[in-house]
Amino acid sequence: MAFISSVKRTLKKVKWKRYTSYIVVGAWFAVLLLLDLFGGLNDTGSRLMMLAAVYAVLAVSLNLVVGVLGELSLGHAGFMAAGGYIGAIVSKALAPSLPVAAYFPVSMIAGGLAAAAFGILIGVPVLRLKGDYIAIVTLAFSMIVFTVAQNLDFTGGASGLKEIPAETNYINAFVVLIIVLVVIQNFTRSKHGRAIMSIRDNEIAARACGVNITYYKLFAFTLAAFLAGVGGCLYAHTATVLRPESVDYNTSIELLVMVVLGGMGSMTGSVIAAAVLTLLPEYLRFLQDYRMIIYAVVLILIMVINNNETLRRYKDRFFAWCKRALAAAWAKCKTALKGKKKAPAPAAETRETLQAPAEFTEVDETALDERERKGEK
Repeated sequence: MAFISSVKRTLKKVKWKRYTSYIVVGAWFAVLLLLDLFGGLNDTGSRLMMLAAVYAVLAVSLNLVVGVLGELSLGHAGFMAAGGYIGAIVSKALAPSLPVAAYFPVSMIAGGLAAAAFGILIGVPVLRLKGDYIAIVTLAFSMIVFTVAQNLDFTGGASGLKEIPAETNYINAFVVLIIVLVVIQNFTRSKHGRAIMSIRDNEIAARACGVNITYYKLFAFTLAAFLAGVGGCLYAHTATVLRPESVDYNTSIELLVMVVLGGMGSMTGSVIAAAVLTLLPEYLRFLQDYRMIIYAVVLILIMVINNNETLRRYKDRFFAWCKRALAAAWAKCKTALKGKKKAPAPAAETRETLQAPAEFTEVDETALDERERKGEK
């Protein structure tokens, strides 16, 4: 009992809000494992969940630049392409001599390092700019990478890089997603993360406090590029062919929409938005020609709800009501599991306690005096 009570006290002290993203991803992963175990997950569903996890990795890495650093980047697809092509080439070279468990992590690290190198190369001149200029330069970088991938022989040209080992599945994609979340969450709560957020909030005040603006901006930009390269390597291994069209500037826009839709700075929101925007077009396929129109309308409605103060209040009330309903349901479940404690039975009352106290009789003082006088005689 002492152990259980100490565990309860520890759980009460835990700040669960910090672990929301882990709980969401862990629950999602657990549901997929259960469905796969009992045969409820087919090949199409498995591929969709795999792609949703890969896009979540890319969206979370972009959120580090857009949400935490506060700079608008439209070149994330370029880092994704660099990591994807380099990782795929490394996999093709190592696959004949090494097992999957050895060459696949090596290819992801190689893709991440290649993307990080491009991040340093682009970040040094770009991060000295401000505002829309950063978005324009990063978009130009993404288009340069797309054009180079279309015209070089070792990338396969316009037909794409072929014969890539298709080793990505939803299991290793979710494992990488959890690792990326751990890295970013710990980074944002570290000294470097606080310095980067101070730059986002007020660059002049941060500079006055002695924060090295260029170093911290470049650090965050390079880390985001590395994680984008890892995500690009995962994406490249989802199929046997990697075509330049799959990593063009439209992909950068899609990733930015995921970040904005989930909330800038919110890693949990990026994960949920990546899942919704990946799965929604596929589950609307039965509408045929109207599915993309409905998809666009849903995006517009979500953006309007997130930016309208009145609708945001209703949304907050709805979420608060859901939270109270879940808390009440959880309390009822706990009561049902514990069982109602029976109240102790009342003690049996004796006949004497039930009887009324005897009445006091009046003492005859005259008779008492006569007895005393007789006794004296």
